[in-house]
Amino acid sequence: MRHRDTILKFLTRRFIKANRIPAIHPPQLPPHSKSGWRESGPALKLGARPFLAAAACGLLFLALPAQAGVRAVGAIGLTVDNLDRELAFYTNVLPFQFVAVSEEKGAATDRLLGLHGIHLRTAELQLGSEHILLTEHLAAKGRDIPADSQSYDHWFQHIAIVVRDMDQAYAQLKLHRVKQVSTAPQTLPEWNKNAAGIKAFYFRDPENHVLEIIFFPPGKGDPKWQSPGTNLFLGIDHTAIVVSDTDRSLAFYRDQLGLRVAGESENYGVEQEHLNQVFGARLRITGLRAEAGPGIEFLEYLTPSGGRNLPPDARASDLVFWNTHLVVDGETAAALRRDGARFVSRPGVNVRAEIVRDPDGHALELDTTATPATVVTKK
Repeated sequence: MRHRDTILKFLTRRFIKANRIPAIHPPQLPPHSKSGWRESGPALKLGARPFLAAAACGLLFLALPAQAGVRAVGAIGLTVDNLDRELAFYTNVLPFQFVAVSEEKGAATDRLLGLHGIHLRTAELQLGSEHILLTEHLAAKGRDIPADSQSYDHWFQHIAIVVRDMDQAYAQLKLHRVKQVSTAPQTLPEWNKNAAGIKAFYFRDPENHVLEIIFFPPGKGDPKWQSPGTNLFLGIDHTAIVVSDTDRSLAFYRDQLGLRVAGESENYGVEQEHLNQVFGARLRITGLRAEAGPGIEFLEYLTPSGGRNLPPDARASDLVFWNTHLVVDGETAAALRRDGARFVSRPGVNVRAEIVRDPDGHALELDTTATPATVVTKK
Protein backbone atom coordinates (compact mmCIF):
# COMPACT_ATOMS: atom_id res chain seq x y z
CA MET A 1 0.00 0.00 0.00
CA ARG A 2 2.82 2.42 0.86
CA HIS A 3 4.54 1.50 -2.43
CA ARG A 4 1.36 2.29 -4.32
CA ASP A 5 1.02 5.68 -2.59
CA THR A 6 4.67 6.55 -3.37
CA ILE A 7 4.17 5.80 -7.06
CA LEU A 8 0.95 7.82 -7.14
CA LYS A 9 2.55 10.87 -5.51
CA PHE A 10 5.55 10.74 -7.88
CA LEU A 11 3.43 10.45 -11.04
CA THR A 12 1.02 13.16 -9.85
CA ARG A 13 3.90 15.59 -9.25
CA ARG A 14 5.28 14.85 -12.74
CA PHE A 15 1.86 15.46 -14.32
CA ILE A 16 1.34 18.73 -12.41
CA LYS A 17 4.80 20.00 -13.35
CA ALA A 18 4.34 19.14 -17.02
CA ASN A 19 0.94 20.88 -17.21
CA ARG A 20 1.76 23.77 -14.87
CA ILE A 21 -1.12 22.91 -12.57
CA PRO A 22 -0.98 24.56 -9.12
CA ALA A 23 0.02 22.24 -6.32
CA ILE A 24 -2.63 20.11 -4.65
CA HIS A 25 -3.17 21.03 -1.01
CA PRO A 26 -5.20 19.31 1.72
CA PRO A 27 -8.39 21.13 2.71
CA GLN A 28 -9.02 22.58 6.13
CA LEU A 29 -10.64 19.83 8.15
CA PRO A 30 -13.35 20.48 10.74
CA PRO A 31 -12.07 20.51 14.34
CA HIS A 32 -13.82 17.24 15.16
CA SER A 33 -15.24 14.34 13.23
CA LYS A 34 -18.64 12.78 13.75
CA SER A 35 -17.11 10.34 16.20
CA GLY A 36 -15.79 13.07 18.46
CA TRP A 37 -12.19 12.55 17.32
CA ARG A 38 -10.13 14.58 14.88
CA GLU A 39 -10.85 13.50 11.35
CA SER A 40 -8.01 11.86 9.51
CA GLY A 41 -7.64 10.34 6.08
CA PRO A 42 -6.84 11.38 2.51
CA ALA A 43 -8.57 14.36 0.94
CA LEU A 44 -7.63 16.58 -2.03
CA LYS A 45 -8.42 20.19 -2.80
CA LEU A 46 -7.78 20.99 -6.46
CA GLY A 47 -6.55 24.40 -7.59
CA ALA A 48 -6.83 25.77 -11.14
CA ARG A 49 -7.59 23.39 -14.00
CA PRO A 50 -9.38 20.95 -11.63
CA PHE A 51 -10.70 18.73 -14.39
CA LEU A 52 -7.24 17.88 -15.72
CA ALA A 53 -5.84 17.23 -12.26
CA ALA A 54 -8.80 15.08 -11.25
CA ALA A 55 -8.65 13.18 -14.54
CA ALA A 56 -4.94 12.58 -14.08
CA CYS A 57 -5.46 11.19 -10.58
CA GLY A 58 -8.32 9.02 -11.83
CA LEU A 59 -6.19 7.54 -14.60
CA LEU A 60 -3.36 6.87 -12.20
CA PHE A 61 -5.68 5.04 -9.82
CA LEU A 62 -6.98 2.94 -12.70
CA ALA A 63 -3.42 1.96 -13.55
CA LEU A 64 -2.81 0.65 -10.03
CA PRO A 65 -4.22 -2.51 -8.40
CA ALA A 66 -7.81 -2.23 -7.19
CA GLN A 67 -8.36 -2.25 -3.43
CA ALA A 68 -10.83 -4.62 -1.82
CA GLY A 69 -13.79 -2.74 -0.38
CA VAL A 70 -16.11 -3.01 2.61
CA ARG A 71 -19.25 -1.12 1.67
CA ALA A 72 -21.06 -1.47 5.00
CA VAL A 73 -20.79 -2.92 8.47
CA GLY A 74 -23.84 -5.07 9.14
CA ALA A 75 -25.07 -7.18 12.04
CA ILE A 76 -22.78 -8.01 14.94
CA GLY A 77 -22.99 -11.63 16.04
CA LEU A 78 -22.45 -13.23 19.45
CA THR A 79 -22.16 -16.94 20.15
CA VAL A 80 -24.33 -17.86 23.15
CA ASP A 81 -24.84 -20.92 25.31
CA ASN A 82 -28.57 -20.54 26.03
CA LEU A 83 -30.48 -18.55 23.44
CA ASP A 84 -33.70 -18.27 25.47
CA ARG A 85 -31.84 -16.83 28.47
CA GLU A 86 -29.97 -14.34 26.30
CA LEU A 87 -33.14 -13.34 24.46
CA ALA A 88 -34.83 -12.55 27.77
CA PHE A 89 -31.92 -10.29 28.73
CA TYR A 90 -31.61 -8.42 25.44
CA THR A 91 -35.35 -7.82 25.04
CA ASN A 92 -36.30 -7.17 28.70
CA VAL A 93 -33.29 -5.67 30.47
CA LEU A 94 -32.25 -4.05 27.18
CA PRO A 95 -34.93 -2.95 24.70
CA PHE A 96 -33.81 -4.78 21.58
CA GLN A 97 -36.71 -5.73 19.33
CA PHE A 98 -37.12 -9.34 18.28
CA VAL A 99 -36.95 -9.70 14.48
CA ALA A 100 -36.75 -13.42 13.71
CA VAL A 101 -35.38 -16.78 14.79
CA SER A 102 -34.05 -19.42 12.43
CA GLU A 103 -32.26 -22.76 12.44
CA GLU A 104 -29.41 -23.81 10.17
CA LYS A 105 -27.52 -27.01 9.54
CA GLY A 106 -25.92 -28.85 6.68
CA ALA A 107 -22.75 -28.83 4.61
CA ALA A 108 -22.83 -25.11 3.75
CA THR A 109 -23.10 -24.13 7.43
CA ASP A 110 -20.33 -26.56 8.37
CA ARG A 111 -18.09 -25.05 5.71
CA LEU A 112 -18.87 -21.47 6.76
CA LEU A 113 -17.93 -22.04 10.42
CA GLY A 114 -15.17 -24.56 9.80
CA LEU A 115 -16.83 -27.28 11.92
CA HIS A 116 -18.70 -30.54 11.36
CA GLY A 117 -22.26 -31.56 12.22
CA ILE A 118 -23.38 -28.05 13.08
CA HIS A 119 -26.96 -27.28 14.11
CA LEU A 120 -27.53 -23.58 14.83
CA ARG A 121 -30.42 -21.62 16.31
CA THR A 122 -30.03 -17.90 15.66
CA ALA A 123 -32.13 -14.92 16.76
CA GLU A 124 -31.93 -11.56 15.03
CA LEU A 125 -32.58 -8.48 17.17
CA GLN A 126 -32.74 -4.80 16.31
CA LEU A 127 -32.11 -1.54 18.17
CA GLY A 128 -32.55 1.63 16.15
CA SER A 129 -31.11 0.91 12.71
CA GLU A 130 -28.59 -1.67 13.94
CA HIS A 131 -28.85 -5.44 14.31
CA ILE A 132 -27.26 -8.17 16.40
CA LEU A 133 -27.37 -11.95 15.96
CA LEU A 134 -27.41 -14.35 18.92
CA THR A 135 -26.36 -17.86 17.84
CA GLU A 136 -26.65 -21.05 19.90
CA HIS A 137 -24.89 -24.24 18.84
CA LEU A 138 -27.40 -27.01 19.50
CA ALA A 139 -25.33 -30.02 18.42
CA ALA A 140 -22.08 -29.36 20.27
CA LYS A 141 -21.57 -26.60 22.83
CA GLY A 142 -18.35 -24.63 22.90
CA ARG A 143 -16.33 -23.29 25.81
CA ASP A 144 -17.44 -20.48 28.11
CA ILE A 145 -15.68 -17.12 28.17
CA PRO A 146 -12.71 -17.60 30.55
CA ALA A 147 -13.65 -16.60 34.09
CA ASP A 148 -10.45 -14.54 34.40
CA SER A 149 -10.98 -12.71 31.09
CA GLN A 150 -9.70 -9.11 31.23
CA SER A 151 -10.57 -6.03 29.20
CA TYR A 152 -7.07 -6.01 27.67
CA ASP A 153 -7.04 -9.65 26.51
CA HIS A 154 -6.82 -9.74 22.74
CA TRP A 155 -10.05 -11.69 22.30
CA PHE A 156 -12.02 -8.88 23.99
CA GLN A 157 -14.89 -7.37 22.01
CA HIS A 158 -18.01 -5.41 22.92
CA ILE A 159 -20.82 -3.40 21.36
CA ALA A 160 -21.41 0.23 22.35
CA ILE A 161 -25.11 1.01 22.83
CA VAL A 162 -25.97 4.71 22.66
CA VAL A 163 -28.27 6.12 25.35
CA ARG A 164 -30.09 9.44 25.55
CA ASP A 165 -29.51 9.86 29.30
CA MET A 166 -26.70 8.02 31.11
CA ASP A 167 -28.15 8.38 34.60
CA GLN A 168 -31.52 6.92 33.58
CA ALA A 169 -29.94 4.09 31.61
CA TYR A 170 -27.58 3.20 34.46
CA ALA A 171 -30.48 3.23 36.92
CA GLN A 172 -32.38 0.78 34.71
CA LEU A 173 -29.40 -1.57 34.52
CA LYS A 174 -28.89 -1.39 38.28
CA LEU A 175 -32.57 -2.18 38.80
CA HIS A 176 -31.98 -5.44 36.93
CA ARG A 177 -28.75 -6.08 38.85
CA VAL A 178 -26.52 -6.45 35.83
CA LYS A 179 -22.95 -7.61 36.36
CA GLN A 180 -20.86 -4.44 36.38
CA VAL A 181 -17.41 -4.13 34.86
CA SER A 182 -17.10 -0.37 35.46
CA THR A 183 -17.41 0.86 39.02
CA ALA A 184 -19.98 3.40 37.78
CA PRO A 185 -20.56 5.52 34.66
CA GLN A 186 -17.45 7.53 33.78
CA THR A 187 -17.30 10.97 32.16
CA LEU A 188 -14.20 11.48 30.02
CA PRO A 189 -12.29 14.55 31.27
CA GLU A 190 -12.07 18.01 29.70
CA TRP A 191 -8.34 17.68 28.95
CA ASN A 192 -9.19 14.91 26.48
CA LYS A 193 -10.62 17.38 23.93
CA ASN A 194 -11.55 14.79 21.31
CA ALA A 195 -13.69 12.83 23.78
CA ALA A 196 -14.47 15.31 26.56
CA GLY A 197 -17.94 14.91 28.03
CA ILE A 198 -18.59 11.45 26.60
CA LYS A 199 -20.00 9.14 29.28
CA ALA A 200 -19.59 5.37 29.28
CA PHE A 201 -20.28 2.29 31.40
CA TYR A 202 -19.27 -1.36 30.90
CA PHE A 203 -21.33 -4.36 32.06
CA ARG A 204 -21.87 -8.02 31.21
CA ASP A 205 -24.79 -10.03 29.91
CA PRO A 206 -25.75 -13.31 31.69
CA GLU A 207 -23.06 -15.22 29.76
CA ASN A 208 -20.31 -12.63 30.37
CA HIS A 209 -20.24 -10.93 26.99
CA VAL A 210 -19.15 -7.36 27.73
CA LEU A 211 -21.46 -4.53 26.64
CA GLU A 212 -21.15 -0.76 26.86
CA ILE A 213 -23.67 2.02 27.14
CA ILE A 214 -22.37 5.35 25.87
CA PHE A 215 -23.69 8.93 25.91
CA PHE A 216 -22.54 11.54 23.39
CA PRO A 217 -22.91 15.22 24.34
CA PRO A 218 -23.74 17.74 21.59
CA GLY A 219 -20.90 17.99 19.11
CA LYS A 220 -19.65 14.46 19.74
CA GLY A 221 -20.59 11.24 17.98
CA ASP A 222 -22.79 10.82 14.93
CA PRO A 223 -25.34 13.67 14.69
CA LYS A 224 -28.14 11.09 14.52
CA TRP A 225 -27.65 10.42 18.23
CA GLN A 226 -28.79 14.01 18.91
CA SER A 227 -32.13 13.61 17.10
CA PRO A 228 -35.17 14.48 19.23
CA GLY A 229 -37.18 11.62 20.66
CA THR A 230 -38.15 9.77 23.81
CA ASN A 231 -36.35 6.43 23.48
CA LEU A 232 -33.72 5.93 26.17
CA PHE A 233 -31.66 3.36 24.23
CA LEU A 234 -30.99 4.55 20.68
CA GLY A 235 -28.84 2.08 18.73
CA ILE A 236 -25.32 0.70 18.31
CA ASP A 237 -22.55 3.19 17.57
CA HIS A 238 -19.69 0.71 17.16
CA THR A 239 -18.17 -2.59 18.10
CA ALA A 240 -14.82 -2.30 19.90
CA ILE A 241 -12.03 -4.86 19.65
CA VAL A 242 -8.75 -5.10 21.50
CA VAL A 243 -5.79 -5.16 19.12
CA SER A 244 -2.17 -5.92 19.93
CA ASP A 245 -0.74 -3.57 17.29
CA THR A 246 -2.77 -0.73 15.77
CA ASP A 247 -0.53 -0.33 12.75
CA ARG A 248 -0.79 -4.03 11.91
CA SER A 249 -4.59 -3.89 12.28
CA LEU A 250 -4.76 -0.78 10.10
CA ALA A 251 -2.85 -2.63 7.40
CA PHE A 252 -5.68 -5.20 7.44
CA TYR A 253 -8.83 -3.12 7.99
CA ARG A 254 -7.83 0.05 6.14
CA ASP A 255 -5.35 -1.07 3.51
CA GLN A 256 -6.82 -4.48 2.66
CA LEU A 257 -10.53 -4.06 3.45
CA GLY A 258 -10.80 -0.37 2.59
CA LEU A 259 -12.39 0.98 5.79
CA ARG A 260 -11.58 4.64 6.44
CA VAL A 261 -10.07 5.94 9.65
CA ALA A 262 -12.68 8.22 11.26
CA GLY A 263 -10.52 9.42 14.13
CA GLU A 264 -8.01 8.69 16.86
CA SER A 265 -7.58 9.33 20.55
CA GLU A 266 -5.41 8.35 23.50
CA ASN A 267 -7.27 7.71 26.76
CA TYR A 268 -5.81 7.31 30.23
CA GLY A 269 -6.32 8.43 33.80
CA VAL A 270 -8.53 7.48 36.71
CA GLU A 271 -11.71 7.57 34.61
CA GLN A 272 -10.30 5.05 32.15
CA GLU A 273 -9.15 2.79 34.99
CA HIS A 274 -12.64 2.80 36.52
CA LEU A 275 -14.26 2.24 33.13
CA ASN A 276 -12.24 -0.83 32.12
CA GLN A 277 -11.30 -2.02 35.63
CA VAL A 278 -7.66 -2.09 34.51
CA PHE A 279 -5.15 -0.27 36.74
CA GLY A 280 -2.74 1.91 34.78
CA ALA A 281 -4.78 1.62 31.57
CA ARG A 282 -3.53 3.77 28.71
CA LEU A 283 -5.24 3.10 25.38
CA ARG A 284 -4.60 4.10 21.79
CA ILE A 285 -8.07 4.25 20.26
CA THR A 286 -8.73 4.27 16.52
CA GLY A 287 -12.19 4.41 14.98
CA LEU A 288 -12.95 3.10 11.48
CA ARG A 289 -16.06 3.42 9.35
CA ALA A 290 -17.59 2.15 6.14
CA GLU A 291 -20.16 4.11 4.14
CA ALA A 292 -22.95 2.61 6.25
CA GLY A 293 -23.49 0.75 9.50
CA PRO A 294 -21.80 0.94 12.91
CA GLY A 295 -18.09 1.59 13.31
CA ILE A 296 -15.25 -0.72 14.30
CA GLU A 297 -13.05 0.66 17.07
CA PHE A 298 -9.53 -0.51 17.91
CA LEU A 299 -8.47 -0.57 21.57
CA GLU A 300 -4.70 -0.97 21.84
CA TYR A 301 -3.50 -1.14 25.44
CA LEU A 302 -0.20 0.72 25.58
CA THR A 303 -0.21 -0.16 29.28
CA PRO A 304 -0.50 -2.57 30.92
CA SER A 305 1.15 -5.21 28.77
CA GLY A 306 0.38 -8.90 29.01
CA GLY A 307 -2.96 -9.17 27.23
CA ARG A 308 -3.47 -12.78 26.19
CA ASN A 309 -3.85 -13.91 22.60
CA LEU A 310 -6.87 -15.81 21.35
CA PRO A 311 -6.11 -19.52 21.87
CA PRO A 312 -5.09 -21.16 18.59
CA ASP A 313 -7.74 -23.87 19.07
CA ALA A 314 -10.60 -21.35 19.48
CA ARG A 315 -13.70 -22.40 17.53
CA ALA A 316 -16.84 -20.72 16.26
CA SER A 317 -18.85 -22.52 18.94
CA ASP A 318 -16.87 -20.90 21.80
CA LEU A 319 -18.53 -17.95 23.55
CA VAL A 320 -15.55 -15.68 22.84
CA PHE A 321 -16.51 -15.93 19.15
CA TRP A 322 -17.99 -12.64 17.99
CA ASN A 323 -18.76 -12.32 14.29
CA THR A 324 -18.99 -8.88 12.68
CA HIS A 325 -20.76 -8.97 9.31
CA LEU A 326 -19.29 -6.90 6.47
CA VAL A 327 -20.94 -6.14 3.13
CA VAL A 328 -18.08 -6.54 0.66
CA ASP A 329 -17.23 -6.60 -3.01
CA GLY A 330 -17.23 -10.00 -4.67
CA GLU A 331 -13.45 -10.42 -4.89
CA THR A 332 -12.64 -9.45 -1.30
CA ALA A 333 -12.39 -12.96 0.17
CA ALA A 334 -10.28 -14.21 -2.74
CA ALA A 335 -7.91 -11.25 -2.37
CA LEU A 336 -7.53 -11.93 1.35
CA ARG A 337 -6.80 -15.60 0.72
CA ARG A 338 -4.10 -14.62 -1.77
CA ASP A 339 -2.62 -12.31 0.87
CA GLY A 340 -2.44 -15.16 3.39
CA ALA A 341 -5.25 -14.13 5.77
CA ARG A 342 -6.49 -16.76 8.24
CA PHE A 343 -9.97 -18.09 7.48
CA VAL A 344 -12.49 -19.83 9.69
CA SER A 345 -14.42 -20.96 6.62
CA ARG A 346 -13.20 -23.79 4.45
CA PRO A 347 -12.73 -22.90 0.76
CA GLY A 348 -15.68 -23.55 -1.52
CA VAL A 349 -17.15 -22.85 -4.94
CA ASN A 350 -19.84 -20.21 -5.59
CA VAL A 351 -19.67 -19.14 -1.94
CA ARG A 352 -21.67 -16.09 -0.91
CA ALA A 353 -20.19 -15.64 2.58
CA GLU A 354 -16.91 -16.53 4.24
CA ILE A 355 -15.51 -15.86 7.71
CA VAL A 356 -11.97 -14.52 8.06
CA ARG A 357 -9.94 -13.67 11.15
CA ASP A 358 -8.14 -10.36 11.59
CA PRO A 359 -4.51 -10.28 12.85
CA ASP A 360 -5.68 -10.82 16.46
CA GLY A 361 -8.27 -13.49 15.66
CA HIS A 362 -11.47 -11.42 15.66
CA ALA A 363 -13.94 -12.94 13.19
CA LEU A 364 -15.45 -11.07 10.24
CA GLU A 365 -18.11 -12.52 7.97
CA LEU A 366 -17.67 -11.30 4.40
CA ASP A 367 -21.08 -11.11 2.73
CA THR A 368 -21.40 -10.41 -0.99
CA THR A 369 -25.20 -10.73 -1.16
CA ALA A 370 -26.32 -7.73 0.92
CA THR A 371 -26.08 -4.06 -0.08
CA PRO A 372 -25.30 -0.97 2.01
CA ALA A 373 -28.90 0.17 1.62
CA THR A 374 -30.28 -2.96 3.26
CA VAL A 375 -27.98 -2.47 6.25
CA VAL A 376 -29.40 0.94 7.13
CA THR A 377 -33.04 0.53 6.01
CA LYS A 378 -33.89 -3.00 7.12
CA LYS A 379 -36.73 -3.02 9.67
